Amino acid sequence: MDLFHNLYIGFQTALTFANLWYAFMGCVLGTLIGVLPGLGPIATIAMLLPTMYSLQPTSALIMLAGIYYGAQYGGSTTAILINVPGEASSVVTALDGYQMARKGRAGTALATSALGSFFAGTVGTLVVAAFAPALTSLAFEFGAPEYFALMFLGLIGAVVLASGSLVKALAMVVLGLLLGQINTDVQTAVPRFSFNIPELMDGINFVVIAMGVFSFGEIIANLGKSAEHREVFVKKVTGLWPTKKDFKDASPAAVRGTLLGCLLGVLPGAGPMLASFTSYAVEKKLSKHPEEFGKGAIQGVAAPEAANNAGAQTSFIPMLTLGIPTSAVMALMIGAMTIMGIQPGPTVMTSNPTLFWGLICSMWVGNFMLVILNLPLIGIWVKLLTVPYRFLFPAIMAFCAIGVYTLSNNTFDVYCAAAFAVFGFLTHKFGFEAAPLILGFILGPMMEENLRRALLMARGDWSVFVTRPISAVMLLLALVMMIVIALPSISKKRQEAFVDEE
Repeated sequence: MDLFHNLYIGFQTALTFANLWYAFMGCVLGTLIGVLPGLGPIATIAMLLPTMYSLQPTSALIMLAGIYYGAQYGGSTTAILINVPGEASSVVTALDGYQMARKGRAGTALATSALGSFFAGTVGTLVVAAFAPALTSLAFEFGAPEYFALMFLGLIGAVVLASGSLVKALAMVVLGLLLGQINTDVQTAVPRFSFNIPELMDGINFVVIAMGVFSFGEIIANLGKSAEHREVFVKKVTGLWPTKKDFKDASPAAVRGTLLGCLLGVLPGAGPMLASFTSYAVEKKLSKHPEEFGKGAIQGVAAPEAANNAGAQTSFIPMLTLGIPTSAVMALMIGAMTIMGIQPGPTVMTSNPTLFWGLICSMWVGNFMLVILNLPLIGIWVKLLTVPYRFLFPAIMAFCAIGVYTLSNNTFDVYCAAAFAVFGFLTHKFGFEAAPLILGFILGPMMEENLRRALLMARGDWSVFVTRPISAVMLLLALVMMIVIALPSISKKRQEAFVDEE
């Protein structure tokens, strides 16, 4: 009965006119930036963070969440129509979706993607609503040692699950941890690593880093791409509704993809992306006709789309219940909550139930809106693909610069963002993932605080981390992950999982 009462509170909050409007705006903007390659939810949320001060916390988080899972929907549109994934998690969708489009079945592919995403998003939201309270109860058992162990496990998971080189991912995490140490020590009030620059004594604003690395950095990287990658060959999309055979083939794949996405979405790192790759590989292994994959198999569209949308929904579980971000987007969401004076963690459910359950119930509303946006309005999204980047990017950069300046009305933040823009371009150029950097930067100060608190509590005895069962188990899991991923055979399979299908 508690669940139904909580859902009643949530829908009462989510269905107000203001929150419906912000959910709609988030879904439209999310679909838009998903359709436009190179503009992801990370960059968009980073750009919008300065505007959060003027909104109610619940409305702001509903809009940001809509942008995130809306981008998962929109990313499949370009993947299917022009073989250019709007989102990293839509890379796998392009393999068969684009081939379906070339065979004149673009409408079927887009409808399968939208319906599979809606089913997965609905199930993922149910999972969040059902398991979030249980995890919140567990969170109250956590002390400083447990939180430190959990964050350490999260960082190890971010390294292990990051695509590309483990060494590069580890380097970015360490750099993020180091950047997080630029501030004034809370206990001694001594500035650390500020080089006598007054603006650095309070630390670097994570919005500056996020906007510089993701927004400016991605824009610079995309300006280096040739214009022909944005040509649209689909002039008219017809035949949206799949046939009975399509439903029969796609439904089991969508269910399996949803289950995988729900499980993998809670893991630290790129949950939706990992889920989409894994679900595609599973469908290819289970299929009686694996030779059809890559040539227009509808299962190759249904499974990864369901997986990445389910993963996007369940990635909210650790963020809402434990205050632990599982991805760069969730780190930005935590930053937005902090900006609005909300302490992320298990107390959110008890201290602010309307925000907690309103956000969860808004996901149902948002998923329904996205089906409406992604079926009848496909023609509009196709038109947006033809907007030249030379017109689009200057406007985005101007908006970013204004947003950074308004953080503290200080040009120093703009200069910092420009420096991180160069850094973001270089990381993109040399194959370094930026997401582990953000995770390290967000979790670093929290890890330090809980480490020092745990050692104070134990009078300097480091064994406190292994004598408490929960922290010992999590540290053991982190150790096992490091050992397993270091094995040559596992390392080889990990590389194949990320590059084999591209």
